Amino acid sequence: MSIVRLHAAVALIGRFPALAGVDLQVSSGEVVLVQGPNGAGKSTLLRLCAGLMRLESGSGEILGHDLMTERPAIRRQVGLLGHDTALYDDLSVRENLEFWARASRVDVGAVDPAMERLGVAERLHDISVGQLSAGQRRRVALAGVVVRRPQLWLLDEPHAGLDPSGRDLVDRLVIDAAAAGATVLLSSHEVDRTLDLATRRITVAGGTITGDVDDVG
Repeated sequence: MSIVRLHAAVALIGRFPALAGVDLQVSSGEVVLVQGPNGAGKSTLLRLCAGLMRLESGSGEILGHDLMTERPAIRRQVGLLGHDTALYDDLSVRENLEFWARASRVDVGAVDPAMERLGVAERLHDISVGQLSAGQRRRVALAGVVVRRPQLWLLDEPHAGLDPSGRDLVDRLVIDAAAAGATVLLSSHEVDRTLDLATRRITVAGGTITGDVDDVG
């Protein structure tokens, strides 16, 4: 089953073509490492797949939803961890995660197991996110992805800001998600680490895909 399908996809940041004609097809259960230099278009690709960017031209489907006309439906069904954690500083950890559960139409009962899975200490559950350290915020943001139980995980530098135990948790999340049938696209500069997780590697440069290698894990 095709989870991501892009053909000649163009996405703009301002008037600049951050993606300049991308062709990509990703099937269910794949773990795809997206690599390339800074400014190559990796984050834009993930945001486009999350339904957060407008498709300027070309065509695309994510989880069977058209990128031109069904972006809200896409946003409800994917889990994106970006550079911006998408957390509300004035809400508590629990309130943030309950918000994302409701937005994804998931039972809020999924919140506590997600916090436990990511090692979010109980003493932090009712503290506002604005008081957390960078590493704690990253764990909460990852818990937000787990809560949503997405079919498509989009992880942009997921190991950034985490201690060694947190990095190991990310690896286990990716492995378990794929084993459960989810599809994962992750961008990372930690190539040696993420190659062990990936079943496929694509290279992005100048807003296009310049390389595509299967069975790299």
